[in-house]
Amino acid sequence: MGSIPGDGNKPHAVCMPLPAQGHVTPMLKLAKILHRRGFHVTFVNSEFNHRRLLRSRGAGALDDLPGFRFATIPDGLPPPSSDADADATQDVPSLCRSTRETCLPHFSRLLANLNADAASPESPPVTCVVSDVVMSFALDAAREIGVPCALLWTASVCSYVGYRHYRALIDKGIFPFKDAEQLTNGFLDTPVDWTPGLSKHMRLKDFPTFIRSTDPDEYMVHFALHVTERLAQADAAILNTFDELEPEVLDAMRAMLPPTTAIHSIGPLALLVEQEVPQGDPLDALGSNLWKENASCLGWLDGREPRSVVFVNYGSITVMTNEELVEFAWGLANSGHDFLWVIRPDLVNGDAAVLPPEFIESIKGRGLLATWCPQEAVLRHEAVGVFLTHSGWNSTMESFCGGVPMLCWPFFADQQTNCRYSCAEWGVAMEIGHDVQREVVEAKIRDAMGGGDKGREMRLRAEEWRDTGLRATRPGGRSHTNLEALVSDVLLSGSGGSGKAH
Repeated sequence: MGSIPGDGNKPHAVCMPLPAQGHVTPMLKLAKILHRRGFHVTFVNSEFNHRRLLRSRGAGALDDLPGFRFATIPDGLPPPSSDADADATQDVPSLCRSTRETCLPHFSRLLANLNADAASPESPPVTCVVSDVVMSFALDAAREIGVPCALLWTASVCSYVGYRHYRALIDKGIFPFKDAEQLTNGFLDTPVDWTPGLSKHMRLKDFPTFIRSTDPDEYMVHFALHVTERLAQADAAILNTFDELEPEVLDAMRAMLPPTTAIHSIGPLALLVEQEVPQGDPLDALGSNLWKENASCLGWLDGREPRSVVFVNYGSITVMTNEELVEFAWGLANSGHDFLWVIRPDLVNGDAAVLPPEFIESIKGRGLLATWCPQEAVLRHEAVGVFLTHSGWNSTMESFCGGVPMLCWPFFADQQTNCRYSCAEWGVAMEIGHDVQREVVEAKIRDAMGGGDKGREMRLRAEEWRDTGLRATRPGGRSHTNLEALVSDVLLSGSGGSGKAH
């Protein structure tokens, strides 16, 4: 790593994620790594998420973190109208539109105030900005004060390249869709073999889902193009992946970005943060999420045989109908395997989750239902044999870190792309299918958990990827070396070097 200035000139990184949990988690991991690398860190939450954090953990959870502080800016959305809304997941398209339109002056004011308050080594001036790509207005704010700006792409590289190919889908007349029937008549199964860098197994259904619209002005299509193309104006692109996992799409990404945007793949962040932040450190106790951690389910897992438990968690945004919930429930019950199932209060779209009483009776002694769990710890527990997941990128990488194969039920955005790569390229997963049927869920679980060829192959590949990720994040590994270069060549470079036009 490049030399860190003395205490009197301590570097000060300002880190800001999109206010969705899937974006907060990797940014907080990165912020903790930078803190251990000698940076003073200001972590910028939305006011909504900061209130959520305080409700969950209490104000004391943010104390005793020298050189690491929290700040807030408004996300531009109306405040929650009830206690239930205060903990509900915010609508992602509304959040993206609002932050793009309203956040820049608030963030610029925060940077100016941080510099105005820089009167001591304990409060140094801002020397760099590290932001979520989706909050790309941070580039403008960083240029205003003349410091480098690195952008963290929190999703997979294959999904980044998928988003960048939206323009080709527009040029070929595929987007907008001609009519809504194309969502159900087999059109989405059309093979796509003309997108350089992407898997030869891609179909239209495997691209990030925002293109599934008949509206030429679909906001998220144009927003995705805006933020992915704007990455070209950053001093660095930071990626939560490792070179060995996504080599072809990394090459495609390099071809899409100018040489002035350095690419640093430093994942899996879950393994890298363990290398950088020792157990018992106050930052280790902070965790990487907005919820108060409850590890009671680990005791339940301790009583299970190795690789005997199906872990089910659909992330922080996925919603389903109660009918789909019931089909998953009976598929799990009929598989005969023990399972740990995380059911968020807002998992069922527009209503409370209602499971049949006979289901609850049938799983006594072998099924545990929870509203939250420490997912990283669960996925590394020897009792877990397979992960039924929505294929969000954080969950996919955490599954790799645990060496756990997956059953995928993608919901939206990049999750379809991650699912396709997990199944067709990385050999660690099978897809449940959009139309949830209990017989299919049961059969896939039996295949993945059983001793047949498919289950054994998935387990072997998952363990191989885990070992590769471990090597990548240890000293001398590619991700560890890329972190060193990110710090020394970009974040400590002293100025927002490119001065590119916006």
